[in-house]
Amino acid sequence: MFDPSLFALFLAAALAIALAPGPGMLYVAGRTLAGGRAEGLASSLGTGLGGLVHVLAAAIGLSALIAASAAAFEVLKLAGAAYLIYLGIQAWRAGDAEIHATPSLGARRAFRQGVLVEATNPKTATFFLAFFPQFTSPAHGHLALQFAVLGLVAVILNTAADVAVTFAAGAVRHHLVAGHTAARRIRKATAALFCGLGVSLALSHR
Repeated sequence: MFDPSLFALFLAAALAIALAPGPGMLYVAGRTLAGGRAEGLASSLGTGLGGLVHVLAAAIGLSALIAASAAAFEVLKLAGAAYLIYLGIQAWRAGDAEIHATPSLGARRAFRQGVLVEATNPKTATFFLAFFPQFTSPAHGHLALQFAVLGLVAVILNTAADVAVTFAAGAVRHHLVAGHTAARRIRKATAALFCGLGVSLALSHR
């Protein structure tokens, strides 16, 4: 299906991109700091599933539609930005609560939020559209299938990177939450992180 040397180049590039900090990775780190390793892992799986939405969209041509339509891009972008800012406000309110109140969302809700955060990120869709065609060719088989395979590989690499970040952030959190003041600051920082991601997404250009 793929030229071996070209596929090796894709793997190298996709791995470098997966290791570069981005909205998904920062979201997972923030959720781990807020609710612990279980929430971080659930968020990682959620963002992975959200990424698969874009893989399916790319394979059937929706990514091309989003990239071509400024209106469609803006609607999806603003929806994702609004959701991230909403998460930030919720985290800030939790930070104002008593330290013994439960700030954690639970793994199930963290998973759902991870899906929504990644699925409503139009930058992922346009990235797939811009990056993947370099490694596909009609001569190597059906283009939709090639897109699907490359997308699946990219999602696996991204999810693996997010899981690694979860364990790293979980180790840091274990030391930081020893005091009430530190725990409150973690939640405030998490709130600022989510709001910052939302604003950044809202201001991004196609």
